[in-house]
Amino acid sequence: MNKILGVIAEYNPFHNGHLYHLNESKKFVGADYTVAVMSGNFVQRGDTSLIDKWSKAEMAIHSGVDLVLELPAVYSVSSAENFAEGSIKTLNSLKIVDCVSFGCELADINVLNECAKVIHEEPKAFVSLLNHELSKGFSFPKARENALLMYLNDIRTYANVLSSPNNILAIEYLKALMKYNSSMAPIGIKRTKTNYDDTEIVDGFASATAIRKIAYTNDIWSLREVMPKTSFDIMYECLRSGKAVSSLSKFQSEIIYLLRRMNLSEIAELPDVSEGLEYAIKNAANSCNTVEEFINIIKSKRYTTTRLKRILVYALLGITKKDIDLSRKLTPYIRVLGFNDKGKELLSGISHANPKLEIITSIKSFMESSANRNLKLMLQKDIFATDVYTLGYNYESVSGLDYTHPIVYVENTQEETV
Repeated sequence: MNKILGVIAEYNPFHNGHLYHLNESKKFVGADYTVAVMSGNFVQRGDTSLIDKWSKAEMAIHSGVDLVLELPAVYSVSSAENFAEGSIKTLNSLKIVDCVSFGCELADINVLNECAKVIHEEPKAFVSLLNHELSKGFSFPKARENALLMYLNDIRTYANVLSSPNNILAIEYLKALMKYNSSMAPIGIKRTKTNYDDTEIVDGFASATAIRKIAYTNDIWSLREVMPKTSFDIMYECLRSGKAVSSLSKFQSEIIYLLRRMNLSEIAELPDVSEGLEYAIKNAANSCNTVEEFINIIKSKRYTTTRLKRILVYALLGITKKDIDLSRKLTPYIRVLGFNDKGKELLSGISHANPKLEIITSIKSFMESSANRNLKLMLQKDIFATDVYTLGYNYESVSGLDYTHPIVYVENTQEETV
């Protein structure tokens, strides 16, 4: 019987660490096929993707992924919880995936599972500790970390587990698997050589953070040693042709304009805005001109940089609390970004396993024929996100690419090794 591996990723951009994770996951599972759920042009920590979603899909397929599906923007730019739930719901709905793999900083997935179980079940003692920590003015992630450490009462085992972005996401994936009673087996692959936000190249490995910084310097050629050849070539072509977006700061004038134009009640309807934060946002937008200035004015123990950047993305893309609430109630559509020959077989298998699933290979056809108003509203956010994203290009900032860009097809891919 074929083994099918699911992977959740951002590939911003695809590098040797991703290739290591992919190959180790396939080896561990004995996978015959691999499907990846990948964020699109905007990513979870409140920023832009360096290169567009189709280019990222092409990188992934050349490196051994068979089918790449886009995680809708409403999930991909939201909290770790909603990002994870959207990803797990997507893979779960395919009804053919045996295992789901994700990166983490911890080798022992049992430790992450214990944390996920507490957060999922919310025992009264834990909730009381969490509320107490929140009352001290801590951000939600920090308050939850403190509450878990006190509840589990084992600092040696659990210290620093929740301080890592990848571990936080891993715990949310595990929690989502519990919530939806999924049969997919979780696999955590420990990062190697570099951490999430390291800025140095180490033995042929570099974090995506480091790569994005180096990409705009004269040292760009050093990135050939930390990325699969095809991935580097694709990224370089995007940069050379001006079709890359360095960061959210590319849109800072548009963002400040939007926030100045919005009234307080409209700002209050942005996800992650609570406790009167709309007043601080309005005041900051009225007194600054850059994303960096805006964040420096507001960030505090309670309001982290990541949370504030996500709020800016929500404003830029027109995503509201109502949109997030809707996303929590829906099973996402399946938006195909790219595939190889084995990916074609996967799509056939998915259609057979779940005939009612909405699989999108043509935006125009879906928007014209689907009777599902809620999914169409969600898809419109993806379409608009691409139209906004291309404004960050140096050249050819056209709209409508979701209608005109072909699905990536890579024939006879040769998997690369690291």
